[in-house]
Amino acid sequence: MHSKLAADGRRDYYRGTMKVSGKRVLVTAGASGIGATVAQRFLQAGAHVHVCDIDERALQNFSAAHTEISASLCDVADEAAVDTLFEDLDARFGGLDVLVNNAGIAGPTGQIDTLQLSDWRRTLSVNVDSIFLCTRRALPMLKAADDASIVNMSSTAGFMGYPLRTPYASAKWAVIGLTKSLAMELGSLGIRVNAICPGPVAGERMDSVIAAEAQARGVATESVREGYAQTVSLSRFVDADEIADAILFLASPAARSISGQALAVDGHTETLVQR
Repeated sequence: MHSKLAADGRRDYYRGTMKVSGKRVLVTAGASGIGATVAQRFLQAGAHVHVCDIDERALQNFSAAHTEISASLCDVADEAAVDTLFEDLDARFGGLDVLVNNAGIAGPTGQIDTLQLSDWRRTLSVNVDSIFLCTRRALPMLKAADDASIVNMSSTAGFMGYPLRTPYASAKWAVIGLTKSLAMELGSLGIRVNAICPGPVAGERMDSVIAAEAQARGVATESVREGYAQTVSLSRFVDADEIADAILFLASPAARSISGQALAVDGHTETLVQR
């Protein structure tokens, strides 16, 4: 108990050094999962937060529970929907300081010859096209801001091969390439661009990934879950809170000289291949 209190105290201290008071923040896919945790963390740190999500019910539930956070229904892989989102955002905030491109989907699980082109394209569209579309629309606002930043959601699957998950891995590798290129392109404007690369994150999304992989491999769900934990040096899944803390740090003045980085928050994933 003492060690837990000490750890909580350290976390509160470090969060206290990452002030983003008054910053205007957009979190895509922010109504549930990691995105919702990120949005709440920015709110706690004093930011003005707007979320968007494609899931109307999740968005309604989130808005009911978090009345201080504004929200829009949006498919961020759809150009027209993104245009409407940023018109709404500009009307509400009159600008933007932080863009968190969190939206992403797991995509299909299976051998490459069993996958459908439509599933491949949708996986890349949601995970990569959405970053292009949102960043393009956010850029005029970010140029006008002080200490602006972009944080893109990649994955440890953006560092290594991921059998049975080729669309997802391809997309997450692309996110890192896009992040590093944008950091070079926007650095002279004072806009920092970084990527977060989570490992297995505890929650419903990872549960569905594990279930799909278990089915594809013909093994028990718990066997896959244990296998993922064993591929991590710290032998545990990451909490969404830890991802949110890292994103808050990258958007804060504490990270004012950090750009172009792909930061793994994963307990050190050694491999994504389970034997």
